[in-house]
Amino acid sequence: MTRRSHSTENANTVMRIMATALIAAGFAGPASAHILGGPMGGFGSGFEHPLLGADHFLAMLAVGLWGAQMGGRSVWTLPATFPLIMCIGGVIGMLGNVADSIISGGISLSLIALGAAIASRWKAPEFASLTIIALFALFHGYPHGKMAPNATDPAAYTVGFVVATGMIHILGIGIGFGLGKLYNGLVVRALGGLIVLAGVYYLATGQM
Repeated sequence: MTRRSHSTENANTVMRIMATALIAAGFAGPASAHILGGPMGGFGSGFEHPLLGADHFLAMLAVGLWGAQMGGRSVWTLPATFPLIMCIGGVIGMLGNVADSIISGGISLSLIALGAAIASRWKAPEFASLTIIALFALFHGYPHGKMAPNATDPAAYTVGFVVATGMIHILGIGIGFGLGKLYNGLVVRALGGLIVLAGVYYLATGQM
């Protein structure tokens, strides 16, 4: 198979993943706990939100795990891309009005897709991995952006969740490198499988 054929196949794979995420997201229940919210503070509230929300935490952990598993440039390109695009999703959340079911579904599917990539030890081309990361980062950024105006200091709140996101990515990278060679990588792949199960649960129940 030629290099051009490989590129076309990779692009088609990414497009199928994106289409599936967008279509299936519409059938998931709302994640009201993350999209709605009462009065919040500033940096501390933003910082704790990814840490206390299991769906966000697992997705951000998966980004670091997958980057460490693939190695090379992916160790830093994936964790660098996610928070950057998540900020764009946050802006959309501040300005837009996307149905809660689509956002919660996208968050659930991010766990399924990223967990499956880790469980299968998929060495994705850079274009594919970054596109997938960027897509799901939009979903994760949206609820933070929608909640930010409720904060007493929206700017500090935003900085807080970006910093927490980066820390979770680093934790995932550390776990990936620390356990990556254990039992020929089976431990990390098992973690990917657990992340998939969490995503399936959230998708089926709408509980986040």
